[in-house]
Amino acid sequence: MHIAIEVVALVAVVAAGAALARRLGISAPLLLVVLGIAASYLPFVPRVELEPEVVLVGFLPPLLYAAAIRTSLVDFTKHRRSIGLLSVGLVAFTALGVGAVAYWLLGSVAEAQGQEPLPLWAAFAIGAVVAPPDAVAATAIAKRVGLPRRVVTILEGESLVNDATALVCLRTAIAAAAVTPTVLDVGLDFLLAAGGGVAIGFVVAIVLAKVRRRFTDPVLDTTLSLTAPFIAYIAAEEIHASGVLAVVVTGLLLGHKSPVIQSAKSRMSERTNWRTFQFLLENTVFLLIGLQTRWILDDLAESPLPGWLIAASTVAVFLAVVLLRPIWIIPSTFLSRKVLGRSRPGPVSFQSLIVVSWAGMRGVVTLAAVFTLPEDTPHREVLVFIALAVTAGTLLVQGSTLPWLVRRLRLPGPDPAEDALQEAAVLQGAHKAAMDKLDEVSTPDDPPIVLKVLRQRGEARAQAAWERLGRPETEYETPSEAYRRLRMEMLEAERAHILKVRDAGLVADEVLQRAQIALDVEESMLDREEDDDVGGRSEDLRVPPSAAGACEHLESAPLVRAPNTPDGCEECLAVGGTWVHLRLCLGCGHVGCCDSSPMKHASKHYALTKHPVMRSFEPGETWRWCFEDEKLG
Repeated sequence: MHIAIEVVALVAVVAAGAALARRLGISAPLLLVVLGIAASYLPFVPRVELEPEVVLVGFLPPLLYAAAIRTSLVDFTKHRRSIGLLSVGLVAFTALGVGAVAYWLLGSVAEAQGQEPLPLWAAFAIGAVVAPPDAVAATAIAKRVGLPRRVVTILEGESLVNDATALVCLRTAIAAAAVTPTVLDVGLDFLLAAGGGVAIGFVVAIVLAKVRRRFTDPVLDTTLSLTAPFIAYIAAEEIHASGVLAVVVTGLLLGHKSPVIQSAKSRMSERTNWRTFQFLLENTVFLLIGLQTRWILDDLAESPLPGWLIAASTVAVFLAVVLLRPIWIIPSTFLSRKVLGRSRPGPVSFQSLIVVSWAGMRGVVTLAAVFTLPEDTPHREVLVFIALAVTAGTLLVQGSTLPWLVRRLRLPGPDPAEDALQEAAVLQGAHKAAMDKLDEVSTPDDPPIVLKVLRQRGEARAQAAWERLGRPETEYETPSEAYRRLRMEMLEAERAHILKVRDAGLVADEVLQRAQIALDVEESMLDREEDDDVGGRSEDLRVPPSAAGACEHLESAPLVRAPNTPDGCEECLAVGGTWVHLRLCLGCGHVGCCDSSPMKHASKHYALTKHPVMRSFEPGETWRWCFEDEKLG
């Protein structure tokens, strides 16, 4: 029972800490580390020791897989140069640099003090231990402060691969305790581990994709998804390849192929379950990091090294970890541009390089890796403390100051208005493709009322996205908002009736559950539309120019034209009608109402005049739309 109580208490503290962090507007990893440190000194909190096998096999594979299936394979490939420089080059550079600092202080200086010196292999082992930044801490803070998506993608990509590099370096350093390896041995070991991991990841992804195509039950599909990271990790480790890379490759490929190999219900089930598991694992990890503090300090008190040397070594390693990152990132980035040319996405701004250089928070892999050092390693308790200090120090120092740095550099984050505009354009294109398919597959025998409903539903979804744009002078309710409000009231009445029938015991419970599920599914879709409203028509939705597409009509049309009637839709003003948003014809200056408006005068004007390009006539919006090619510009 005491184990069950401890587990429940751990989960409760994690949930409460994460909720408190959201309320206070701070990073959950930072708060949970602090809570863990404080809790480790409470008399009723038991001693918690992280077993490296539990972290490296139990925590790391699902955390990496959960991040990988949500990472765009297209973006990952697009930024492969930057990711490679960080996840391979920087990790090796940091391991060597920190190893040199540790060997000087705990080797040469300790020997001069009459203490047993730290072996060279152990110095480079602690360098490999503290080399990889943590995925969760950096991206959690980056997304909260609104970093550019490109920076977030690079940080996520780095954290997916750097653990593999660090663990290979650590394994090589520990092996050097028995046999001194050559540079060729180290390079060959890395290539075999990396190549084997990638190969295993490909094989596992292909096999699981073929199996999952045959699964239509979301429960079975999600069950297989939960086992996927462990299958890839164990299979790779069995042949002494990189289990980390195997998990990452499996996750990237299965996430990329999920729209093809999974049903919609399976994808929704997998997404919900993995979000829950990821939340629990991520936050539990940071709480456990803090809970290690007391017993690590207790063990440190038994070290024969003088306190000043321990403190100096810890500070020196921490500074090396922090400083070696920008020392590598900035020169290597400019050198790679000079040697290899500019990468396909274009150069990263200098401000972004500064942020990436500062986003080097360490995490649980660092602590787990240090526990894999042999028990007879000289000054092992000092090395464990250094790993804890670097982990906690980077989380608290870099993690707490990263938001300030982003604001100071004025890095522009994702623009919700531009996102809403591009989403509307994508959905408009999808709607056109759906209507073309409907025209292709429908027959004269199909009921006209069914075809009409299908067209209306598709159009309503596309128009709901367009309605999120625009900023009128007065508040109003768009058609999609009115539909959501009224439909929610109807669903509430339907649910009340079902509950009344249930309480009366007139219908089988299984039948009632199916009815309730149908209502829940529809209500969840309405909730999603409300969540995606990105602030309604606030200042954030003032749409900047977008380069989402181009065509000959957009290229030849003017950017702006004087309106014929600046007060509103010409036809609506004439008949006393109302509109949702306004559109300006760039061919003749006609002002008409959008397709969400009752009369749709802008589209009618195009049908009459064939003027192909119109422009938004809403305050702060400069985007244009080509009716002919259905492209945004």
